[in-house]
Amino acid sequence: MGGKAEVKVKIPFGNKYLDAVFSVPEKKPTYGVILTHGAGGDMNFPHLVSLAACLASHGVLCLRFTCKGLNIAYRAKAFKTVVEYLKLSDDYKLSGVFLAGRSMGSRAAASVVRQLSQDDDDDDFIQGLVCLSYPLHRPKLQSKLRDEDLLLIRCPVLFVSGSADEMCEKQLLEGVVSKMKAPKKIHWIDKANHGMAVKGRTADDVMEEINAQVFSWLRENMELEHK
Repeated sequence: MGGKAEVKVKIPFGNKYLDAVFSVPEKKPTYGVILTHGAGGDMNFPHLVSLAACLASHGVLCLRFTCKGLNIAYRAKAFKTVVEYLKLSDDYKLSGVFLAGRSMGSRAAASVVRQLSQDDDDDDFIQGLVCLSYPLHRPKLQSKLRDEDLLLIRCPVLFVSGSADEMCEKQLLEGVVSKMKAPKKIHWIDKANHGMAVKGRTADDVMEEINAQVFSWLRENMELEHK
């Protein structure tokens, strides 16, 4: 791990706690990423662990958390709680944070970004949104798009999706993105499905491509802030 620390925390949420882990860089971080999982699994999903380690090794604090539950409003409420927790943290005084999620977790993140950007007391703490395998529609149900939050978001958004994702048809996402007012970018993982599996490529190889794309996009957007 090269000197990077992992710190487990429990974040109060209603009358219970959300399990979470900080991946802490060696140098004092200025920016952070909050990361969560899809409908199945938890914060120890391999793609999330890999991304968190990559970000911390490049000086970005990462806080990943588990929130079980298939209700999107519940997942968004939990995500909002984690944002507040990090914002008020005495241990890490961050200039800003990027919200990130995989699949259903990216829908929850998008919902929170939209809600918080519409609040009157929005103070630019949220710098951007990273959607890994955004589930734009249910498999074979392309007529019903989950695009309402995306169209209202104003901060920068990065989508990383598989070109063969059965829950995010390439043309449909490109159509939605063309209507978005926010600065946005899509990186397509060639021939990857919703789980980011690609025939003939190892999972580690695909994860490295995802991590590199996410980090370079984050770095560009952090630099814009400093100008």
